[in-house]
Amino acid sequence: MINIDTIIAVIPAAGQGKRMGSELNKQYLSLLGKPILAYTIEAFQQLELISEVIVVVKEEELAYCQQQVIDRYDLESKCSLVVGGATRQESVYNGLQAVEQADYVLIHDGARPLVKQETIKRSLQELKKHGAVGVAVPVKDTIKRVDEENFVQDTPERDRLWAIQTPQAFEYSLALQAYRQAFKDEFLGTDTAMLVERLDKRVKLIKGSYENLKVTTPEDLSIAETIINRRQRCE
Repeated sequence: MINIDTIIAVIPAAGQGKRMGSELNKQYLSLLGKPILAYTIEAFQQLELISEVIVVVKEEELAYCQQQVIDRYDLESKCSLVVGGATRQESVYNGLQAVEQADYVLIHDGARPLVKQETIKRSLQELKKHGAVGVAVPVKDTIKRVDEENFVQDTPERDRLWAIQTPQAFEYSLALQAYRQAFKDEFLGTDTAMLVERLDKRVKLIKGSYENLKVTTPEDLSIAETIINRRQRCE
């Protein structure tokens, strides 16, 4: 495993529950009686390799997250809360700046509660070799590119298409540089890998799991419950 001083995890959790049809931030919705975010934090907190888990939340949700997630489920160890920004990009950057120095950083969606620790460990193993690593799965469906009027333009080769997940793992200094350059250029990306790619740094993808879904709809919540129940039966 990586011989380093400091690995941090940044978990952006300042989103909303619009697609879930809920006024409550989706990360706080109950998944078999426990908030989605609690599962996510636990996956990283329980790894000795990780020095600190930084959870980025809305300012108005700081107290709620502290009381209903951190305190209620005994997640105080190695865990700190940071106020997020108006976009995911701003929130992750706030999380990165919350530490004075680190060697490596893992960035993981707060709404992905089903990530396995073995996936996190493999990400760190590959990180030592490549400096920038993403977790992804091959797409199952045929993908069409369309124009502004939704007419098909072309059909990309499916065996070259992967659906990106998290965690994404980077050398800390590289991630920080990527975010600073993006803000300097007024560029807004969809994930950290995109910002790192803009520095002409290649990002290595490793195969994740189709179970590592992002819970954004009521259907996702039902699927997540089924997966957790199945995992518990197999323990």
